Amino acid sequence: MRFRLQPKRVLRRVLLVLAAFYGFIALSLLALRFLDPPTTALQAEHRVESWFSKGSYRMRYRFVPLNRISPALQHAVIAAEDGRFYQHSGFDWQQIQDAIEDEQEGKRLRGASTITQQLVKNLFLTARGSFLRKGVEASIVPLAELILGKRRILELYLNVIEWGPGVYGAEAAAQYHYRTTAFAIGRDSAARLAAILPDPIRRRPARMDRYSAIILERMALMGW
Repeated sequence: MRFRLQPKRVLRRVLLVLAAFYGFIALSLLALRFLDPPTTALQAEHRVESWFSKGSYRMRYRFVPLNRISPALQHAVIAAEDGRFYQHSGFDWQQIQDAIEDEQEGKRLRGASTITQQLVKNLFLTARGSFLRKGVEASIVPLAELILGKRRILELYLNVIEWGPGVYGAEAAAQYHYRTTAFAIGRDSAARLAAILPDPIRRRPARMDRYSAIILERMALMGW
């Protein structure tokens, strides 16, 4: 008996899988409006990688409300990572256009991911870059913006991103790097912490003089 491909049946199954996936994502985002995530996909990925490499891995992760994270640290992260966070709807098209133009001119490739895009990647996806992952990420971003809102997006982002080897969230970062709380972080320390985010495994706040100065200038230009 010959196997005959039935395009309508295949298409129906694909659509059912996609509907189930995005239904799960939507329900998860609705839950995350009110509940703090016990872990994230990226944290799980790092734990698995450590297990396979048989290395020691200690995870520091403590979720705190946004009002227990110093405004200086909130502003420093926005200035460093996504200056138009409150102006865009999940994608910074100006940054994307600038990145494309830089690449065409042979300049160093710059990142154009917004805080919302990075949050989606941390919560649901993998750190490994691919066109497929980027496509899935882009399709989830509008849902995150619609369901969560800017304040909750920022709160989640500051609490789940990595700030050092196994160090997740602003509270754990403040304790790990400065032996204080996220609420007590001042402007200079905030800028230094924001400066390590592009490479939290190798960078250290004490070595971020040049980058932190740039972030402080951006904060001043933004009225912070």
